[in-house]
Amino acid sequence: MRPFRPRNGVRSTGTGRVGRRPRAAAAVAVCGVLALTATACGPGDDGDDAGGGSSPVASSSADGGKIHLPDGLKERLREHGVDLDKWKGGAWKNWDKDEWLRKAEDFVNPVIDGLWDPDRMREAEDPDKPVDGGDLQGDRGVTDPVPAPVPAKAVAAPYHDAVPQAGKVVFDSPEGSMVCSATVVEDPAHPGKSNLVWTAGHCVHAGKNGGWYRNIAFVPAYNNQGLSTAELRGASKEQVAPYGVWWSDWAQTSQQWIAGGGPTGGQGAPYDFAVLHVAPEDGGGASLEETVGGALPVDFAAPAVPEIPALTATGYPAAPPFDGQKLYQCGARPGRLSLAGSTPTMYRLGCTMTGGASGGGWVAQGSDGKPALVSNTSIGPVTGGWLAGPRLGKEAEAVYRAVSAKADSSS
Repeated sequence: MRPFRPRNGVRSTGTGRVGRRPRAAAAVAVCGVLALTATACGPGDDGDDAGGGSSPVASSSADGGKIHLPDGLKERLREHGVDLDKWKGGAWKNWDKDEWLRKAEDFVNPVIDGLWDPDRMREAEDPDKPVDGGDLQGDRGVTDPVPAPVPAKAVAAPYHDAVPQAGKVVFDSPEGSMVCSATVVEDPAHPGKSNLVWTAGHCVHAGKNGGWYRNIAFVPAYNNQGLSTAELRGASKEQVAPYGVWWSDWAQTSQQWIAGGGPTGGQGAPYDFAVLHVAPEDGGGASLEETVGGALPVDFAAPAVPEIPALTATGYPAAPPFDGQKLYQCGARPGRLSLAGSTPTMYRLGCTMTGGASGGGWVAQGSDGKPALVSNTSIGPVTGGWLAGPRLGKEAEAVYRAVSAKADSSS
């Protein structure tokens, strides 16, 4: 997506448009601040609080063969002015404000075979966005001292051996092709066969002043062998996406993000999360979890900050000094960040990852003592050095279970 715009020293951590030209210094600074929404969001300003959750909606396959079209969907797409043939031919590039679908029930994401080739995936940049909220009462209004920066460490290749659940989300926005980070998570309706992916809300929806992004897809273990940017320019699709490209056929984020999300976080950041249901671009029978060999549980009752000895954040940072092509991690004891007394306190972690890391999973010891996803990268300061992520509560769980239930009813 477009480069982040700094505001009050905070930005989201998504990335911007695929390598067209060098980013301005101001854009780089924004990418470095808040990682929350910069990797998958579109334009928008910080918004007011809003309650509720959005509803997941099915998308379809533009070629009519790879992903089954649920009953009535084709007609509903036409009601929105979406002709599958024209969409596949380039109509998706129309971002006219009056025609940009923004409501929760308006999500459509027809598959376009081959759209995400190695070059488009490599060049996708970082976006930005935030949210609002409130069911977690503990520590509300409490902010701990700014943590010391923790240098991000490169994950040893092949990435799949170390973090099989990690990958990239790629999508198109009015500003161009964008990228975020994401995690394969368990599906309660399909144990051992999950097709669910966890990311940030700003990686799928532009928030208050926009709508759903388009051509949203997940690439597990992107650049699994850790090739350099120069080597990737001549790499095959199998090298860039060894486990395939998985298109989102359902998506859901919080209603708080849709109503009040913006490019630099703000009060909406505590609700900057999203869940995707995906299907392989090339068809295939195995689930995403079976394909990559694992999925993380999501803990919606994770301990409060004082009870967490350590968190590990994973992502593909794209703003300098990183280039978005390699996987990194930060591990540290989290602190607390309160954006407003009326919203839940967020986790905050010292970390030097930059824009593009948005949506990446934060893993800690869950309430059952086993590793679990407890948050995702959402925002960070313009000067870099730390990331913040939402503490997942009942709103996040409602989004998660709704996508699971919707996928189950359509299978």
